[in-house]
Amino acid sequence: MTDFIHPALLFILGALPIPFLSGSVRKAYLLLIPALAILAVLAMEPGSYGEARFIGQEILIAKVDKLSIVFATVFTIMALIGMVYALHLTDAGQHVAAFVYVGSALGVVFAGDYLTLYLFWEGMAFASAYLVFAQRDGPAIRAGFRYLMVHITGGVVLLGGIISHGLATGSLLFGPIAGAITNGGLGVGDYLILAGFILNAAVPPLNAWLTDAYPEATVTGAVFMSAFTTKTAVYVLARAFPGAELLVWLGTIMALYGVIYAVLENDCRRLLAYHIVSQVGYMIAGIGIGTEMAVNGAASHAFAHILYKALLFMGAGAVIYVTGRRKLTELGGLYKTMPLTVALYMVGALAISAFPFFSGFVTKSMVIAAAGADHRALVVLALTMASSGTFLHTGLKLPYYMFFGTDRKLEAREPPRNMLIAMGMAAVLCIAIGVFPQPLYALLPYPVDFEPYTGLHVTESLGLLMFTALGFVLFLWALDPENTISLDTDWFYRKGARAFMWLAERPLARYEQAVSNVSETAALPLLHGAARAGLRLDLAGVDAVVNGIAHAILHSGGRLRRLQTGVVTHYVLAMVGGLIAAVAVFVVAWR
Repeated sequence: MTDFIHPALLFILGALPIPFLSGSVRKAYLLLIPALAILAVLAMEPGSYGEARFIGQEILIAKVDKLSIVFATVFTIMALIGMVYALHLTDAGQHVAAFVYVGSALGVVFAGDYLTLYLFWEGMAFASAYLVFAQRDGPAIRAGFRYLMVHITGGVVLLGGIISHGLATGSLLFGPIAGAITNGGLGVGDYLILAGFILNAAVPPLNAWLTDAYPEATVTGAVFMSAFTTKTAVYVLARAFPGAELLVWLGTIMALYGVIYAVLENDCRRLLAYHIVSQVGYMIAGIGIGTEMAVNGAASHAFAHILYKALLFMGAGAVIYVTGRRKLTELGGLYKTMPLTVALYMVGALAISAFPFFSGFVTKSMVIAAAGADHRALVVLALTMASSGTFLHTGLKLPYYMFFGTDRKLEAREPPRNMLIAMGMAAVLCIAIGVFPQPLYALLPYPVDFEPYTGLHVTESLGLLMFTALGFVLFLWALDPENTISLDTDWFYRKGARAFMWLAERPLARYEQAVSNVSETAALPLLHGAARAGLRLDLAGVDAVVNGIAHAILHSGGRLRRLQTGVVTHYVLAMVGGLIAAVAVFVVAWR
């Protein structure tokens, strides 16, 4: 890899000095590493780097092509924006975890074999979990353990699939899996790999870890988490399973599922987390369709989503940072004291809602257009409905109740300057991509034959959005958030964990205590008695026999020693006597 600088190493090795730096030096360093990583990605040439053999298998540390470059580009840009947003933090641990998290995500993007991918995949899980634990309160710690439990389980499933796939194919190189298009050609290992990937993509019913953990993470940690885990899953699905029919329907269900659950949410970050599920659904559906336009749409939408979703989480995080509150029922009237935050948040809200001249408009529409070109009317309808629901909740309901609505006279102010600058950087990119989409289109894996700004497309989109806004105004009374908690499929492992602990603490503990009592009252005295009887038998029987035999041997040895006089004549006479005795015995026996 003489002409290739792996950006993952820049972040992972670059995390080591962070605890030893402080003040302005640390801040400059935190910005320098992402900037160098951006330059490293921009300077990359397609090719394979770091080829080696390990345990008899070909290993490829980095495979660079247009698909990996588009994801690496937005990952490094997001790393820089995230670090600007987190500059005010004095907790070195969070910075280290963020660096390792970003580096691991980049390692997955460039991995050319499953072993390399798996190592970075697990590194990503553990580093991101720290960003939840770092909140250091009870709900965050419990959510962090649940997050780890799910991802460790998914990692085991993925590892099993990798081993099975390697045994079946004889290779661990990472690429399109034969049979993915028809599904019927997939083996057991391939399905396990698919299961491991879609868990990280938060495909229902494997999505609850996301909406459980992200709202409990630190203000800055949630921004990083919104950008990397699910999008690395989108990347590996695009790499390994393009054209898999199953993904079309899973993605379509995701798009609607997230929107429906967002209706029930009162927690601002949990609402945004459900819209991650919804927006990733567009990407998964595009990968499943598998045409060039659809894969381009999935990749471009992942690029845009990382930026506008981070902006939304930064806006919500700023509100939590200055007020300490995150429930919509406890917020309102903040537009007076946080006007810049409101304006920057609304840029992200318009981008995710696919308003013309914002980034979501030029990427989300490509996925829907690809579904239409592939004659999938039901998919087009479902994705269009989900887009309307996204605007309803993220673009209207959440900002209305968080920034406007009932004025609760909260003491608030604008967040620190670095947080506003980071939000401004993301907002500028959301607008720039929407107005000038061609630079993004040039990064995509395939040549782009799609024009977002047609009269029909613009009027259709504006009509849908305005109709949604009208419905919001007319039915505002029905959208009032309620101070409730909505459980998703995490109910099963929450209840399962409680049932397991009840089983361990009650029946099993009582059974163990009963066995211990029986042992102490009945078994142990019996064993002690048997041991004492054995000791008496040993002393009176076995030792007596052994001592008797030893005494006899010693006595016989003494007699034999007296027979050894050392005179040769005596020995000769003894032998003659013995011979005569032997002859006499033989004669008697013969007769």
